[in-house]
Amino acid sequence: MTSAKAFLDRRPVSRETLQRLCDYEALLARWNPAINLVSPSTLGDVWSRHFLDSAQVFDLAGTGTHWADLGSGGGFPGMVAAIIAAEERPGQRFTLVESDRRKAAFLDRVAQATGVSVTVLDQRIEALPPLGADILTARAVAPLAALLGHAVRHLAPEGRALFPKGARSQAEIDEALESWRFSHEKVASWTAREAAIVIVGGIARV
Repeated sequence: MTSAKAFLDRRPVSRETLQRLCDYEALLARWNPAINLVSPSTLGDVWSRHFLDSAQVFDLAGTGTHWADLGSGGGFPGMVAAIIAAEERPGQRFTLVESDRRKAAFLDRVAQATGVSVTVLDQRIEALPPLGADILTARAVAPLAALLGHAVRHLAPEGRALFPKGARSQAEIDEALESWRFSHEKVASWTAREAAIVIVGGIARV
């Protein structure tokens, strides 16, 4: 079980941000049995598996104005990023897209409880008008090739996407290069040995 202290050892945040994350953890534990926001096996490791993993994405993302998180589910990485940004990047605007209305309701509840401003859209990604995001994220939503189809639609021209990926990250990149042209960088995950954050830009169809 990873504690808040272990999180802080790797990624310091203010006392106020830490309290918001503690409130988030409590809500996740309360809601998860009913709507399966995360795998029950990971509830004991929220601070590493979900919070620290998301904080790494936040640190890699940069200072773009509009951050869109697709298929937010329990809020990773988008809600965690919004909570950290509330103090560290107060000008950033967050849109969390989650088509499951129960999960969208959970995200609204977390935003209310933590006092963090986010826009939650309970719509399918395919049905959204282009979001024009500077930063786009999605975790455990689809293979990279499919995600690029969403990214090319919803990113601003100079925007970039960050996708946490598991052990198949390089295979997904190779498969995506068959139908897409894009720049990419892989950054080793803080929280899982074989995982990586794949950072993508300059997306165009082949």
